[in-house]
Amino acid sequence: MKNTILAIIFISFSYVLQAQVYEIGVTFGGTNFIGDVGSTQYLNPNTAAGAVFFKYNWNPRIAFKGTYSFLPIRGNNKNSDRVLPPINGINVADYSFKNTINEVALGMEFNFYEYDISSSNKSWTPYILIELAAFNYTTTQREVSPNNYIYTNKTSFAVPFGLGFKSKLIGDFAFAIETKFRYTFEDDLDFSTDKIPSLNFGGTGNDWYVFTGFSLIYTFGRPACYTKGL
Repeated sequence: MKNTILAIIFISFSYVLQAQVYEIGVTFGGTNFIGDVGSTQYLNPNTAAGAVFFKYNWNPRIAFKGTYSFLPIRGNNKNSDRVLPPINGINVADYSFKNTINEVALGMEFNFYEYDISSSNKSWTPYILIELAAFNYTTTQREVSPNNYIYTNKTSFAVPFGLGFKSKLIGDFAFAIETKFRYTFEDDLDFSTDKIPSLNFGGTGNDWYVFTGFSLIYTFGRPACYTKGL
C-alpha cells in the first residue's frame, strides 16, 4: 500500500513538472466600448491598444496568466444605433469622449485540447479564459461651471472573460488571436453620471470594454523537452 501511494505521488509530481513551462508575450490590437455613449456593438475595435503578459502552464490543459493592458477607449454618439433625444436640454447626439484604461489582471486559460509546442499533434488549440482585473481610469468629479468639469482618477474592478486560438509559430515562438470582454461595476467610463445633470444620459447598465488582439509568444523554462521546438 505504501509503495502504491508513493508511486501515485511520483506520477502526479512528474506530470506537474512536465507542465512547468513559462510564456511571455505581447499583444497588439484594438478596443471598443459599450455603454451610454457610442455604438453598442460588442465586437467593434476602434482604438489601438496593447498588452504584455506572463503565463505559467500548470499542465497541457490549464495555464495561469498575469496581464498588464494599456487600453484607450472612445465613443461617439454619431455612431450610436439608438435614437438619442435631448436630455436636460442638451443635444447628446453630438457627445463624444476619450478615456484611457490601465488594467492589471490575473486569471486562468483552459485549453480545449492538450497544448505542447514540442509535439506535432498538440501544437494548437482553441481556449477560453476568465480573470479578475483591477483597472484605473479618469472620471468626472464635479462641474464647476457650465461645461467646465473637474476630473479625477478612479480605480475599480472588472471581470474579463473571452476566447482565443493559439498555435506554434516556429521554434519556441507561438501566436494567439484573442477577444476578451470586460464587465465592469461602473457606469462612468464615458464620463456620464447621474451625479451631474449635464452628464446624466439616463443609462442604467454598467459599462463594458473589449480588447481584440494578436499575440506573439515566447516559451521557455524546464524541462527542455517540453519547450524544445520540432
